[in-house]
Amino acid sequence: MIRALAEYEKLTDHAQATEALLHEHLFGARPAAEALIGLIDGKPLGFALFFTTFSTFVGKPGVWLEDLFVAPEARGQGLGKMLLLTVAGITHARGCGRLEWSVLDWNKPSIDFYTRLGAVPMNDWTTYRVAGETLAQLAEL
Repeated sequence: MIRALAEYEKLTDHAQATEALLHEHLFGARPAAEALIGLIDGKPLGFALFFTTFSTFVGKPGVWLEDLFVAPEARGQGLGKMLLLTVAGITHARGCGRLEWSVLDWNKPSIDFYTRLGAVPMNDWTTYRVAGETLAQLAEL
């Protein structure tokens, strides 16, 4: 499903996750994230991957939804909504202040889906990233 997500987002060259890396970081001694698997008739057709953040302004933890994916053949059946509502329920039950995620600007179906559920875009913010060699260089400063 991760490969299918990367294909959908036109980011296959960025997908480097391996089964070993996922096992280590989801089920290892210090899990960095959690994942829900969405099933239809016992078949895994979607997932939500999320982790804890913290807001200094709110003074509470939050949840970052890193990925929400539903296989093309399962879209429109409520699986994505069920996964998102489940993550929202976990976020609320844990006393978190907010649930956040990003969406590609061109992904109108997802933007429409999130908007229908009451999500609000954060238009005043730009995401920055440091990775790979640049991250290694910064770590050496």
